[in-house]
Amino acid sequence: MRIAIYGAGAIGGHLAVRLDHNGHTVSVIARGTTLADIRAHGITITSPTETLIAHPTATDDPSTLGPQDAVLVTAKSPALPTIAPRLASLLTPETPVAFVMNGIPWWYPHDPHGIATHLNPAQALGAVIYSACTITAPGQIRVEHPTSRLILGEPSGEKSPRLATLAAALRCKGLRVDETDAIRDWVWTKLLMNLAAGPFALLTQAAPKDVYAEPTLLDAARRAAHEGAAIAAAHGCTIRLDIEEQITLGQSLTHKPSILQDLLAGRPMETETLFDAPLALAHTQSIPTPTLDLLLALCRVRARAAGQA
Repeated sequence: MRIAIYGAGAIGGHLAVRLDHNGHTVSVIARGTTLADIRAHGITITSPTETLIAHPTATDDPSTLGPQDAVLVTAKSPALPTIAPRLASLLTPETPVAFVMNGIPWWYPHDPHGIATHLNPAQALGAVIYSACTITAPGQIRVEHPTSRLILGEPSGEKSPRLATLAAALRCKGLRVDETDAIRDWVWTKLLMNLAAGPFALLTQAAPKDVYAEPTLLDAARRAAHEGAAIAAAHGCTIRLDIEEQITLGQSLTHKPSILQDLLAGRPMETETLFDAPLALAHTQSIPTPTLDLLLALCRVRARAAGQA
């Protein structure tokens, strides 16, 4: 299968290597020094059980790649308005485009940037990934666990043939791929953990293990997660993981959330999809969110102080 991955950061690079080793013809769209590094040295991923290297085709011009059998958009959400107009050359009317991105996706519907003017919403697939990855050096990605998980679903909730075909194609060693008829549930499920960890990481520049060592912050994280669950429930979604179990798991996590990695690297942060969109949805249903309101206001101040707002 011809697969283009738009965005060659930690997640995109990880998926590119896995899919290349599974026999697919993989291309990545990158830019700047990332593009130069991939062209010169390929991409290397190191997990607790193996080290793999791949040399996918790399370009900053998607029009050079031609139509693809599937496209995975793995860039951070602030880049989406720039990416959307450039997707057309990669697509046929049948090409599925899976948005492997954090937070409330543009198709939710939450489309403040008019992505649907550039892409037929019927081609979009929802995707949620659980993969703790960090770029440790140019072209070098550390993957914290031997197996990552990717969940794919139609925004409509149907179990379509294209969903089954893509899920089957992407399954490979080190990558569990599941199909779901409730992708919105999984969007909220992961978002809850982003809400319970991301704001604290941003404000303290510490990993969850260190944050949750403070009982007051642990309690605040618990309240933030339950407020997020209330927003999800008000919009007809069910959380698919036990919140208390996940908070307990967070007490041992040393991996820094991606939003903190972005802050430390001076990259634009996903505050709109991770923070602003959930609160906007809370307000439409008059859901009280006192903990999230406070945390996310502080995060906006932090982002402005860093010159990222």
